[in-house]
Amino acid sequence: MIPILLLVTATFRPAAPTVGDLIAIDFKQPVVLDKSPQYEIVSQRGSRVIIRTFEPKPFPISGRTGNVAFRNMIVPVRSVLKPRDNLAPAPLKPPVAEPYPRLPFVLIAIAGAIAVALWITAIVLQRRAIVAAMPKPALPPAEQFRAAVAAARNWMQLADALREYLAVTTLTTTEVLSRTDSLTIAEILRQGDLEKFSPWGARPGNLGQLKRKALELIPPEREEVAA
Repeated sequence: MIPILLLVTATFRPAAPTVGDLIAIDFKQPVVLDKSPQYEIVSQRGSRVIIRTFEPKPFPISGRTGNVAFRNMIVPVRSVLKPRDNLAPAPLKPPVAEPYPRLPFVLIAIAGAIAVALWITAIVLQRRAIVAAMPKPALPPAEQFRAAVAAARNWMQLADALREYLAVTTLTTTEVLSRTDSLTIAEILRQGDLEKFSPWGARPGNLGQLKRKALELIPPEREEVAA
């Protein structure tokens, strides 16, 4: 509290300001401070003014509050320097060396390894897809016929295999008759038709024996080429 001839009173904060502090002074009534080279008026609004100074000593303020003019209101300001300070600058301290950051490089290395692994995986998968998409070489007719005969489980399948083989080969009637009895071909085809179209199915017969006879249709020279 700062009394001025018991007519003007004001409070200020902080209680013990130092050089450069913003000092808020509250009056009872609206106030207007006089300008002075000893302090800087930061703001004044209504009954509050905010000032500061950069001189380490008390200084007076003056102005008008309400209808009363005041002068030499002392605002105490203390210095932040120690007593008998020679004002010599403090010695410079070298910067503290920080440890070399290794974590970013470790993370970069891990990310690079993952990228390389993904790249290699993509190449392998692409090559596998290309190989899988490539058309596989067709088996020779003799090999296809041999596999179809081995897989046949009934007369109809055996007859279909025989028809397909006879259709894709250039066997002449003489070649067929030289390898097996023509009755064998007729029997296989007849049994296949009966099993496929007859409500009573095929007649009793030895499927395994006719499968072996059907393979005799493959000429020896063609079998050697297929091998």
